Amino acid sequence: MKSFSRKICTLILISFFTLTSLNMVFADTVYTVVSGDSMWKIAVRYQIGLSEIINANPHIKNPDLIYPGDKLTIPNIDNVKAMEQEVIRLVNIERSKHNLPPLSHNWELSRVARYKSQDMIDKNYFSHTSPTYGSPFDMIKSFGIKFSAAGENIAYGQRSAQAVVNAWMGSEGHRRNILSSNFTQIGVGYAVNKSGVPYWTQMFIRP
Repeated sequence: MKSFSRKICTLILISFFTLTSLNMVFADTVYTVVSGDSMWKIAVRYQIGLSEIINANPHIKNPDLIYPGDKLTIPNIDNVKAMEQEVIRLVNIERSKHNLPPLSHNWELSRVARYKSQDMIDKNYFSHTSPTYGSPFDMIKSFGIKFSAAGENIAYGQRSAQAVVNAWMGSEGHRRNILSSNFTQIGVGYAVNKSGVPYWTQMFIRP
């Protein structure tokens, strides 16, 4: 692959088989536990990983035992999620131009994609194969997400959601993933390194 300042890479696999913290800091939310709550229910409500909530609340000694009135810190990554949602919106616009159904957002898949983008920053690489998680398909499975088909696009250097979608759409392999009828769900992961360079990961699946 040619070397250039804004890089993109794609990987496709049709397959029939069924943490480190992110270096992002935003104002956190304090949530008061009510009757019937569990850590998992709270994680789903805020669309944030269970391990992220556990790590943010070291005062909770047993995550399976939370009580009404307990105060939990919920990591706030709304700015990151907004960037990711904009990529998904733009992807679905491109699909609509080709009479393809929109991809539904899988927030757990976005979490995996976010970890992949951050891992590329932390380990200083740009590849589908992670020294931490292995292939994208192994990584998705390791987070407990089942799929019958999956694909991945990665990129870095593009400063906006529109720029990265334009770059992917201008590349045959990436475009093929975005416009594939094999996929029904999408997750997008956005992270920025210390120099302000954005890293992007798209993951596509069919459950």
